[in-house]
Amino acid sequence: MFQERILVIEDDVQIQNFMLYTLENAGFSTEGAARGQDGINAMVRCNADLVLLDLGLPDMDGMAVLQQLRTWSEVPVIVVSARDQDKEKAAALDAGADDYLTKPFSATELMARIRVALRHYYRMNHGSDAQHREPGVYVNGALKLDNDAHLVYKDGKEIHLSPLEYNLLLLFMQNPGKVLTYRVILHRVWGDGYGEDTQVLRSVMASTRRKIEKNPAKPEYIQTEIGVGYRMKEQG
Repeated sequence: MFQERILVIEDDVQIQNFMLYTLENAGFSTEGAARGQDGINAMVRCNADLVLLDLGLPDMDGMAVLQQLRTWSEVPVIVVSARDQDKEKAAALDAGADDYLTKPFSATELMARIRVALRHYYRMNHGSDAQHREPGVYVNGALKLDNDAHLVYKDGKEIHLSPLEYNLLLLFMQNPGKVLTYRVILHRVWGDGYGEDTQVLRSVMASTRRKIEKNPAKPEYIQTEIGVGYRMKEQG
């Protein structure tokens, strides 16, 4: 029976033990490392399916570990850190982290983030998931985007989106559950010329929400990660 392996790179013994215990109880195979270089070596050796990475490591900054991992591995990396500044979160996500979990956190929240990250990874790499049921078609709850026909539906009824609104929604439908930073969204939808111009993004986001959300003031689909970006919530 296939058992997913998770690598925990965390120097706080109590926190590492808590995460390893939680993961093993959930049926995962685990490996722990207390130093950045040890974590990199462990990743080379065990080829984990997901990495939980602390930023405040004794021998090197966790961001350096993340950057090294991303030169040769695309497995999900969830940063787990006491650093709660928006700039820190955005920097980690822009560097290739899949999610950011601020300490302290519960076992329930940890497991939820891991499940989302693994689902997204398998969907993007294996192409078979309930959220991506056929080539070019993305489904999340009552939303359906047919990228072959360039059409969007909500509750079976067609929604008319502008080209920018469509491309914005497509990006999120392709990345459900994943935090996308302002920088990533602007680069993917508008191109390099917009840099840090979040105002144009906020404007198109507002118009998109008016078309896909029951209550744009309390969005169910595309939710704001304050100071960092947005996340599309996976619907049941």
